[in-house]
Amino acid sequence: MISEVFTLQDRIINALKGIFDPEIPVNIYDLGLIYHLDVDELSGQAKIQMTLTTPACPVAQTFPQMIQDEVLKVPGIQGVAVELVWDPPWTKDRMSEVAKFQLNMF
Repeated sequence: MISEVFTLQDRIINALKGIFDPEIPVNIYDLGLIYHLDVDELSGQAKIQMTLTTPACPVAQTFPQMIQDEVLKVPGIQGVAVELVWDPPWTKDRMSEVAKFQLNMF
């Protein structure tokens, strides 16, 4: 039997796919809210740049900490920094095909 090996980055992405936008029933990864994910596999450090669908989002102050807390639960993670960015602004074009399908946006 061949065992699949998941990288630390794979495990982080899987964790991000378990976090849902509070207003849209799609996970934040497929929604395109994660702009950049930099993972150092050796040190277990991760840096995440993310955005929200709008700067007026009611969770703008608390959501990055929630993301950090969830990623810190990933086995192998020693530290994570989450940066909330607004440039470039989020658009529906950033959504994955899965998210578009879930929201019937074809």
